[in-house]
Amino acid sequence: MIIITAATGRYGRLVIDALLRRGVPAHELVAAVRDPRKAQDLAAAGLQVREADYDRPETLASAFAGADKILLIPSADFGRRYPQMKSAAKAAVEAEVGAIAYAGFINSDTSTLMLGEEHKQAEDFITATGLPHIFLRNGAYIEVYAGDLGNIGYALMTGELLGAAANGYVSGASRQDLAEAAATVLASELEGNAVYELGGTAFTMEDMAATISQLASKPLVYQDMSLDQYRQVLATILPGFLAELVADASFATQRGDWFSESTDLERLLGRPSTPLIDVVSATLKRNGLI
Repeated sequence: MIIITAATGRYGRLVIDALLRRGVPAHELVAAVRDPRKAQDLAAAGLQVREADYDRPETLASAFAGADKILLIPSADFGRRYPQMKSAAKAAVEAEVGAIAYAGFINSDTSTLMLGEEHKQAEDFITATGLPHIFLRNGAYIEVYAGDLGNIGYALMTGELLGAAANGYVSGASRQDLAEAAATVLASELEGNAVYELGGTAFTMEDMAATISQLASKPLVYQDMSLDQYRQVLATILPGFLAELVADASFATQRGDWFSESTDLERLLGRPSTPLIDVVSATLKRNGLI
């Protein structure tokens, strides 16, 4: 039995879809979710649906019962991710699951990224449990850079895509590719522990701006800023802590935190990762920008 936490999120649903396409029977999959009412379609598809609320640890061990493998997908609650994952890992031990797979960030063991610290802590705690583990270190979602955060419409209006990444590289990938890689691992026989650095073909922010410009048929250039300048711009539209996180995530590109030479993603997919232009095109269309 394979249990997918946060199964009603975009990544979780894509992992489930990929597992089903690989021939894993629906009755061998469990969608562990905070609100089972949001997973009625998964139940209708034949999956078991169990309540698993990271903020209510008492729900977790029963939700994880009988698992051969469990995929822990962290929430978006910055500052609470590590406590939540700690509770989940403890529950996995209590439920005697066969193995824990954890979906974190690329380069999490060396990253200086503010957003990456809790992933690093979670990996360390999972390792300390002694359970077999698989770390799926996901590269940045290309979709986020291409408009899923809602900033591309404004960028196209002004003709400038702002950031603090300089000419650093991002080994980004689509959610779909990362989900398919996770499904490949989860559907396979596991032998010991494993770490996968899941980065696609690298791009710069200039590459991103040029790709968006080409697809939208509008002029768009990347305008690089200092970390402080970018933080100040973001602070006019975002809460202070969020402006700090976004600015740091951009600046971390200069430090190489989003780049990896690993070919793990291509190897798991059995093909090259989806080209940047295809992912950007789909994202712009979904957001009504082309």
